[in-house]
Amino acid sequence: MGLNITEKIISSHLITGKMEPGSEIGLKIDQTLTQDATGTMAYLQFEAMGIAKVQTELSVSYVDHNTLQMGFRNPDDHQYLRTVAAKYGVVFSPAGTGICHQLHLENFAKPGATLIGSDSHTPTAGGLGSLAMGAGGLSVALAMAGQPYSIPMPKVVKVELTGKLTGWATAKDIILHLLGLLTVKGGVGKVFEFGGKGVETLTVPERAVITNMGAELGATTSLFPSDKQTEKFLKAMGREEDFSELIADADATYSDTVVINLSELEPLVAQPHMPDRVVSVKSLAGLKVSQSAIGSCTNSSYSDLKTTVLILKDNQLPQGVDLMISPGSKQVLKMLASEGLIGPLLDSGARLLECTCGPCIGMGGSPVSAGVSVRTFNRNFEGRSGTQDAKVYLASPQTAAKLALAGEFTDPATWGTPPEKIEFPAEIPSIRHLFIFPPENDEKVEIVRGPNIIPLESFSALPEIITSEVRLKVGDDITTDHILPAGAQITALRSNIPAISEYIFSRVDENFVSRMKNSDNGIILGGENYGQGSSREHAALGPRHLGVVAVIVKSLARIHRANLINFGILPLVLSNKSDYDKLSEGSGLSLETTSLTPGGVAEMTTTDGLKIKVENDLSEKELAIILAGGLLNYVGRK
Repeated sequence: MGLNITEKIISSHLITGKMEPGSEIGLKIDQTLTQDATGTMAYLQFEAMGIAKVQTELSVSYVDHNTLQMGFRNPDDHQYLRTVAAKYGVVFSPAGTGICHQLHLENFAKPGATLIGSDSHTPTAGGLGSLAMGAGGLSVALAMAGQPYSIPMPKVVKVELTGKLTGWATAKDIILHLLGLLTVKGGVGKVFEFGGKGVETLTVPERAVITNMGAELGATTSLFPSDKQTEKFLKAMGREEDFSELIADADATYSDTVVINLSELEPLVAQPHMPDRVVSVKSLAGLKVSQSAIGSCTNSSYSDLKTTVLILKDNQLPQGVDLMISPGSKQVLKMLASEGLIGPLLDSGARLLECTCGPCIGMGGSPVSAGVSVRTFNRNFEGRSGTQDAKVYLASPQTAAKLALAGEFTDPATWGTPPEKIEFPAEIPSIRHLFIFPPENDEKVEIVRGPNIIPLESFSALPEIITSEVRLKVGDDITTDHILPAGAQITALRSNIPAISEYIFSRVDENFVSRMKNSDNGIILGGENYGQGSSREHAALGPRHLGVVAVIVKSLARIHRANLINFGILPLVLSNKSDYDKLSEGSGLSLETTSLTPGGVAEMTTTDGLKIKVENDLSEKELAIILAGGLLNYVGRK
């Protein structure tokens, strides 16, 4: 029986386990990436392992998140990241060079390679055939130390693309359609592998839009074949030697198939406050728009921004509408400049921002109070923009530009003729000289640490009996933004766990931290899809620092589940979801941890004698990690 693309890559990197859906597998990791919001802690963790050099083929440290340097904290982190990269053999990308996923696609990603990154949108590289997955910083640090990356063997779902995009429909509308079809938890435990004749019509930048935002499905990753389009892209980037064909065998099998006819798609938009609340743009005609933002790791490529400029050219934004443009890399910016496209962009009234994540993570660019913002980003969680009552809609660059010019939602049937598909120019400027490659001799490299960089604390092993209370009860679809908000004030503290822990659940319940400080430990009770969104491990580290010992939910998101395990917090699922209603904040619970078995069911007892059954999907290794107090303790004992 033939293999699909996912199975081909996994089989060639398999160190432990079997390729049976659900069973734990350990993969050799070829490449890693970090970004500065998660990277400082990841490298502190790597240092704690005592490894002389990174063991991967390539590791890159990108600075693209915390670039608003208000005070010493962010620049101190960047100085640490630059010096620790030089010491341990890591490539360093300075602030302003670009967004990690756009840069990695342009410069380093390879078909058939395995890549994990401390950012949930690492699957972007799947657009050119790399098995790329988001992970917590500690998992990335261990991969840099040469350890295999462990995941449950995913199911592989084929997304069969037929037809061809027409009119104003774009690659963004493909993934929005899929999100509307499957929801934000429809991809848990799955890889989405794209195939069919429609794939041939999509360029690598278009494919990367889809694999990037596939993270919102809760998927392990998304993956396209490496074919003529891939070869064309790598040649344009001056990396022909990195091309290798990678396609599914004709008799490959899949766990399921989803068919999308590209010819039937129209411009779509995700409504507040979830990426799966998808409707047609025309259905919202008349809704006033106060802001648009074009960029982020989803839609900041050369083709995205050139298309935007062609729409804006010879037009001017109406009063009261703010439009921000964030190029994905300096390469993109140089290409636009060389073609004389910066002038028309500026003349339209648009604002040109630095080549960073920027407004996508709440780093500036917040909408007005109760404003409607149309963004080309991948997430529209409540408050993520920096304005708590803003209404953020997710759309393609074409849609965002047209709605900004109109000042309101309009029917795409009135937009006229769409710009033609953008091709790369014959000459593409390189920015490879801007990367700082590690020196051959690192003996004189001194790692510089600012006063805000606090070493990771040691956590104790799990006690034989947990006696605790529910300190917080939350509902469905709690994101890591709910657990630990983004934004300039808070993300500057990512290298200081005691300080950043003061903000845990601060926008959900401002008294949560004080309750935890006035108790020995605590349990969080949640609903469906708890922990979806960003890979930020601080959403597990912060609660662990405060004394959270267990999270009891109806279901868990993949990366957050892994982060809870990494830091010794028990991820438990209610056997009977109706028991959720029997518990409330203040409910006392006890559990004998010695009764826990991998994949087993255990009983928790309330203070009034009620028995609550909970189950886990932990492997033997994962349970051992939690009982040891976290992955660093477990590895240290090994």
